[in-house]
Amino acid sequence: MFYLYVRVVKAKDLPPGTLTSSCDPYVEVKLGNYKGRTKHIEKKLNPEWNQVFAFSKDRIQSSILEVFVKDKEMLGRDDYLGRVIFDLNEVPTRVPPDSPLAPQWYRLEDRRGDGKVRGDIMLAVWMGTQADEAFSDAWHADAASVYGEGVFNIRSKVYVSPKLWYLRVNAIEAQDVIPSDRNRLPELFVKGQVGNQVLRTRICPTRTTTPVWNEDLVFVAAEPFEEQLTITVEDHLHPTKDEVLGKITLPMTLFEKRLDHRPVHSRWFNLEKYGFGMLEADRRKELKFSSRIHLRICLEGGYHVMDESTMYMSDQRPTARQLWKQPIGILEVGILGAQGLLPMKMKDSRGSTDAYCVAKYSQKWVRTRTILDTFSPKWNEQYTWEVYDPCTVITLGVFDNCHLGSNAAARDSRIGKVRIRLSTLEANRIYTHSYPLLVLHPHGVKKMGELQLAVRFTTLSLANIFHIYGQPLLPKMHYLHPFTVNQVDNLRYQAMNIVATRLGRAEPPLRKEVVEYMLDVDSHMWSMRRSKANFFRIMSLFSGMITMGQWFNQVCHWKNPISSVLVHILFLILIWYPELMLPTLFLYMFFIGLWNYRFRPRNPPHMDTKLSWAEAVHPDELDEEFDTFPTSRSHDVVRMRYDRLRSVAGRIQTVVGDIATQGERLQSLLSWRDTRATSLFIVFSFCSAVVLYATPPRVVALVTGLYYLRHPRFRSKLPSVPSNFFKRLPARTDSML
Repeated sequence: MFYLYVRVVKAKDLPPGTLTSSCDPYVEVKLGNYKGRTKHIEKKLNPEWNQVFAFSKDRIQSSILEVFVKDKEMLGRDDYLGRVIFDLNEVPTRVPPDSPLAPQWYRLEDRRGDGKVRGDIMLAVWMGTQADEAFSDAWHADAASVYGEGVFNIRSKVYVSPKLWYLRVNAIEAQDVIPSDRNRLPELFVKGQVGNQVLRTRICPTRTTTPVWNEDLVFVAAEPFEEQLTITVEDHLHPTKDEVLGKITLPMTLFEKRLDHRPVHSRWFNLEKYGFGMLEADRRKELKFSSRIHLRICLEGGYHVMDESTMYMSDQRPTARQLWKQPIGILEVGILGAQGLLPMKMKDSRGSTDAYCVAKYSQKWVRTRTILDTFSPKWNEQYTWEVYDPCTVITLGVFDNCHLGSNAAARDSRIGKVRIRLSTLEANRIYTHSYPLLVLHPHGVKKMGELQLAVRFTTLSLANIFHIYGQPLLPKMHYLHPFTVNQVDNLRYQAMNIVATRLGRAEPPLRKEVVEYMLDVDSHMWSMRRSKANFFRIMSLFSGMITMGQWFNQVCHWKNPISSVLVHILFLILIWYPELMLPTLFLYMFFIGLWNYRFRPRNPPHMDTKLSWAEAVHPDELDEEFDTFPTSRSHDVVRMRYDRLRSVAGRIQTVVGDIATQGERLQSLLSWRDTRATSLFIVFSFCSAVVLYATPPRVVALVTGLYYLRHPRFRSKLPSVPSNFFKRLPARTDSML
């Protein structure tokens, strides 16, 4: 998109005012109905502004650009000092990487054009594109109605997620923990706190003043490390009361960063007494004798800290940069515009939408500028990411900007979201496509418009990509020392909160509601609609087996004589030559894969309302899905039971979805949805057919049996290559709302 740029640098030798013998100058840039003005500078005859104004070429309604210099009067009309006029037909065009246009001095003219007046102004006027360096800092004519803090909220910005670490605290033991009541043995446990995260060990099974726990507490920490680790040893007096017996606060910079599972050194720390009656005599006594705690603490660099849903991960690299591999490709995304957006708020008694788009991939977030008061915004902004794994997902969301005025309490409204799995993109091909923006409301699903994107995935090395399909999905530490399912959920929630807090401090802020929507904060919540959708996904998988049974029944009943004869011939061949069974099976899959190549998807998949079961959903089910958590019902018992039911049902729903995902990955082996994976599999099938044809069946059975019965010494804790390949296959979860 082309823009007319006007850079107002400075002025010199301006005439002083007749009354004040000074001058408070400012510059007004006028193009047709659009006016932009610089700030005024008090009592300066040689002022400097250095401001840039941008006017969209599509909206230019005049052939003349006027630049006025005026003196701001405290009372009455501002005094006119002079002007410069430019004919737009004479304005040069500059496209990067051309050098920036050098500003020039222009003598000010009289209002009527009768001649020159005193004073000069330094200006640069050129026609350029959005790629111009001046674009992001320019005053935009279409945003002239924005005021106050809202000016910052309309600009485009690139954000980087904070670097996240897992902090592992191994509470080993403590010594000389004296309870306040010396006549009873304490029930001791350790509590750790980092920011808002609070975790505790189990209570030591034996009542003693030298307890042993040997238990891990895992927190999420972000660089730069602002919070400290606080460790307390507490005595469980009764179910409603715990007493703090000792406390210690440690800075994060104290802890070792480890890259693998090698143990770190443990240390003894002296605990400070906790309470109000700490007299100076007590402090001197404490130096001689104090409780101690034995801790092993480290920052884990070998894990990937998950802040997004495991189904839609955009990054799988470990925290430590030393463990990163070389990128295998480049992802370029052009956010072109949107069409048919619905009005999101009322402005001047009419519907209005101020839309911007956010894209998230890996640690890099981008936000386009806000296009004001239009249902068909044109952004035409291009962004680039390095790709380290093709089996990742880029997420794009469109939002309505509600922070253009002074209402700080407003929340940006969701317009819709699009996900694209990179493995479904053919290499070096440009996809230009419109994606529907769908949002589920309490009253049903609604199409909010369409997002127009141009996407290209450029591969740097095809061999590297094929090699990655055999690698584990996550870093090795996730398999050598895995977390429990509950730990993963809790740590992800904490990581997401940290990312939302840090990005919310940026200028302009990427607000919490935006970050949570992009990271699928509510993906674990119970929903009858999602459960039905997952159930029907499984049913569609089993329907293929039912269809096969019906076809075999038709063969048996000679409904189609030709098919029946061919099946009889194949059956007799396999009976006489049983060694052909496996080669025939793999050859059959090879030919099916080649046949299905004609029907491969031409565009990346988008949100599917039928698959998500959003079109036929019952109003009562939607009311339950949008109910608050905990539920808003008043009766305490009902609330407890209802929340428990939702929690359990949410886990069942996840398991059902996982089963459906595995089946859909099997289907995608030959569907060419992931062209690289399918091509790898059909080549493997063909090679297997050839090898199995040439190898006696007994040898195949012997090798297979011995392989599965091999000694644990010859087994690896890491997943096998077929397992890694299978986990990287796409499923229909990408199209789920």
